[in-house]
Amino acid sequence: MRDRVDMAQEGRPATVPGAGRTARALWYVAAGECALNAVSLPEPGPEDCVVRTLWSGISRGTERLVFEGRVPPSEFERMRAPFQEGDFPFPVKYGYCAVGIVEAGPARLLGRIVFCLHPHQDRFVAPADRLVPVPAEVPARRAVLAANMETALNAHWDAGSGPADRIVVVGGGVLGLLVAWLAARLPGAEVTLVDLDPARAAIAAWLGLGFALPGEAPREADIVFHASASAPGLATAIAAAGQEGCIVEMSWYGEGAVAAPLGGAFHARRLQLVSSQVGAIAPSRRPRWDYARRSAAAMALLAEPLLDALITEEIAFDEAPARLPLLLAPGARGLTAAICYEAAP
Repeated sequence: MRDRVDMAQEGRPATVPGAGRTARALWYVAAGECALNAVSLPEPGPEDCVVRTLWSGISRGTERLVFEGRVPPSEFERMRAPFQEGDFPFPVKYGYCAVGIVEAGPARLLGRIVFCLHPHQDRFVAPADRLVPVPAEVPARRAVLAANMETALNAHWDAGSGPADRIVVVGGGVLGLLVAWLAARLPGAEVTLVDLDPARAAIAAWLGLGFALPGEAPREADIVFHASASAPGLATAIAAAGQEGCIVEMSWYGEGAVAAPLGGAFHARRLQLVSSQVGAIAPSRRPRWDYARRSAAAMALLAEPLLDALITEEIAFDEAPARLPLLLAPGARGLTAAICYEAAP
């Protein structure tokens, strides 16, 4: 399948009516169960776009919690994704990594490849100002990483990362890898990825990072990012921080309490435990940045071809209900899974 489509060459009409049309969307219908259901498309307004989806990405950490029905009732509203339908725990249409081509809408966007924080659906209607144009140098398939990249960028703003810092990232999922990759681009930075899986050493090397198992994690780090969503990982992150160092907690655990080793030398070393979450722009940038500027910056960072290695599975949209239970199972290997909506020509 081609990443970019010239609508004139394809012979598709410049306008596609939305009223009365239906699409298919992925719904989480019960714990461990999902299905493709028909949904009605709304009538597009003058500033709305009709988007035909090419790819969408599975956010393993968050979508696993949704898939298992582990979103806490206290977070039902805060966890709502843009364009979500249904309510937690089930049934719910969820997801936020869609990339497609604009088939109808304002002339400035017609035929453009765009990213949208939209659930997994083969065609959708969204306001033009909710779409992020994908630059020509970023393939549509790689653009599904945009939401994770935006989270990683925001985390560095929260941390105040700088040149020559000693930076440790605990947790080698896609988010941890993007955080570490951004850190490695800082001049003189010493960056180490820490993960339980020795196989992560290969992708760390591919991205220009150091690697260590938890028992060998560096100490005296200036900044530690924690992205493993586990209590042992958090303990490793705290142990890695140097005097008055900063631990940036990026994991979201869902329901239940998480043990944090705040005894021992935690207070004597005057460590900082900082929360980072993409829903709000980091205070250091908030006076000057809005969400659109941050989204565009994250998308531009995806121009690096090395990042294709973070997409480790590809599944057809029709096969998603059958494939997702294995992809989202506890302990499942792999990083980002990309859903493909069109067969290769």
